[in-house]
Amino acid sequence: MPVTELLETKCLSSLAKVFADDLLNGPGFVTGSALSNETYSFQVAYRSEMLMKSIQVKAVSSLEGCITIRSVGLAPSELPYNSGSDDHVLRKAPGLYPDPLYPIVPEDGITAFPGQWRSVWVTVTPDGKVAPGRYPVDVLFENASGEPIGSECFTLEILDCALPKQTLVHTEWLHTDCLAVYYGLEVFSEPYWQIVESYIQTAVKHGINMILTPIFTPPLDTAIGGERLTVQLVDVEKHSDKYSFRFEKLERWIEMGSRLGVEYFEFSHLFTQWGAKHAPKIIAVENGGERKIFGWETDSAGPEYLHFLSQFLPALVDFIKKHALEHRCYFHNSDEPRSGDLEQYIKVSQFTRLYLDKFPVIDALSDYAYYEQGAVQIPVPASNHIEPFIAGGVKPLWTYYCGAQRVKTSNRFFCMPSARNRIIGIQLYKFDAAGFLHWGYNFWNARYSKKPINPFINTDADYAFSSGDAFLVYPGQGGQPIESLRLEVFYEALQDLRALRLLESLIGREKVIALLEEDVEQPITFTEYPRSEQWLLNKRESVNRAIAHSLQ
Repeated sequence: MPVTELLETKCLSSLAKVFADDLLNGPGFVTGSALSNETYSFQVAYRSEMLMKSIQVKAVSSLEGCITIRSVGLAPSELPYNSGSDDHVLRKAPGLYPDPLYPIVPEDGITAFPGQWRSVWVTVTPDGKVAPGRYPVDVLFENASGEPIGSECFTLEILDCALPKQTLVHTEWLHTDCLAVYYGLEVFSEPYWQIVESYIQTAVKHGINMILTPIFTPPLDTAIGGERLTVQLVDVEKHSDKYSFRFEKLERWIEMGSRLGVEYFEFSHLFTQWGAKHAPKIIAVENGGERKIFGWETDSAGPEYLHFLSQFLPALVDFIKKHALEHRCYFHNSDEPRSGDLEQYIKVSQFTRLYLDKFPVIDALSDYAYYEQGAVQIPVPASNHIEPFIAGGVKPLWTYYCGAQRVKTSNRFFCMPSARNRIIGIQLYKFDAAGFLHWGYNFWNARYSKKPINPFINTDADYAFSSGDAFLVYPGQGGQPIESLRLEVFYEALQDLRALRLLESLIGREKVIALLEEDVEQPITFTEYPRSEQWLLNKRESVNRAIAHSLQ
């Protein structure tokens, strides 16, 4: 066949980002190791001198039943780089960024574009069912006529040990209203429940073991005076100044999550974001009709809403006890209260504590005074504000990041190298973090939820946040989420954390930290860490070797 019909190929790690308009510099990546129940990914980049459609790609290996190949798609970004960001990024210009991982339809195959590098994402999931050993994986490309046009070989070594169970509590906020709006579904219809289940299943598969549970429509990312689609799980009836509650939908939610592997349920915030000044939107049946009884017009500390909570919270606690959920439930007061909101937050926190003193209350906030004055039981500071909480010995230690954490910290924007995404696993290990929170599993709205957006076109919440902040999954056909390479890489970070926990059980925490920092110029923190992709890959291999050696 003519040489122009051949593909140029190159094996790369999961931490590479392949841009269509860039060169592939640096060495290839052709071997790695994984524990027996670990998900392992690598990429094969390809390029042609001519347009070639319907290319078939397959893996030939004795691991074949454990291998999935997806096409790394390109997503547009008009706001990849926000003002005030550091320069630890791959590029700052708007354009097309590698991110969605599309299933390959056999009859369509993949396409090679003239002079453009693209890649396929190869995932190996042995699930503890594969014997230890070294396994070559041949990734073969064939043209539409079935003729070979390119290949690469990667060798994966499966080790004779398994990752321990994840102990980190990890939540990525699920926005069920976005699911209903995008797919055009009636909330709580059977198709709605099926799609919610699909998205939770994907979350759990990637180490998300806590799910935001909308007992009322979450008062998050909502313009003052605005509303999001009602997704309230608790049915409320109002009889003068008395309330009654039905929990059938919440019971179905708990059953669904538990069946899918969700370990923890965080109940949506009892007060509005940015200061706890108002009540969330709450719908009730009164005199035979539905109406909104609380919302932006409601003073959060006013007698009417507190009277409601004084009846609702005991009823919810009874539901929790009835279903033996006491050790699986977390609560929120208000998201991201600011320094000037401390007095208001203390007021509402003292009230909810009357009913929730036996349950953990977590809130994203970064002013240490909230913890120091006892306003919050479990603070969740941003990763660039965590130092006072570490110095203060806060336990359990949680952290989060969002669009504002763009100087030195780990994050997962389109424009950032994947190593900056994955380093969080080592950081969470070193500081013995108990939990990690992020707000954007599938936020497919403009900022403040002023309108829905198409996440395949608008990846920055309508020019609000750097692309990659607002969501980790895309809406796929049939209600199936399309995963992103950022979701996969973050899961690799969680696996790193589990591997480090395993090694600690074998050699002790002090030796593990010494191994992590043996070749760094200064101790690892949430802002100081090696920036190199190769360092991270090599370090994980060192951890694997240390585990294997300790088990001999």
